Amino acid sequence: MWGLGVLIPLLEAGALRVIQDPGELQVTAGDTVALRCRVEVAESEALLRMEWVRDGGLGVLCATRLGFVTPSPLSPRPCRDPGVQLAWQPPRATLSLPQVRGNHSGRYLCRVTLEI
Repeated sequence: MWGLGVLIPLLEAGALRVIQDPGELQVTAGDTVALRCRVEVAESEALLRMEWVRDGGLGVLCATRLGFVTPSPLSPRPCRDPGVQLAWQPPRATLSLPQVRGNHSGRYLCRVTLEI
């Protein structure tokens, strides 16, 4: 699986920065995988839209709106794929894929938009 880091220039330099970790990962079927996305914003009260996208025409796995300073509830947010979950502990989001299967392979992108 691949992870891609994204830098989105906005009104001023450094308004939003997204760092994805790990950059590349190879796993075995049945493993649990955690993909992390660190979000840095200039405005601490920012409202974000976060999407995890997978290549291969599968589109958006998870999409949610987040307050930058507000952690998500204790239970992770469900995603389109059964078992896949998104947790938010500012400034880090974690996409968890329990019991990886062959159809989970691909490139994953954490896409973050600063809502104005």
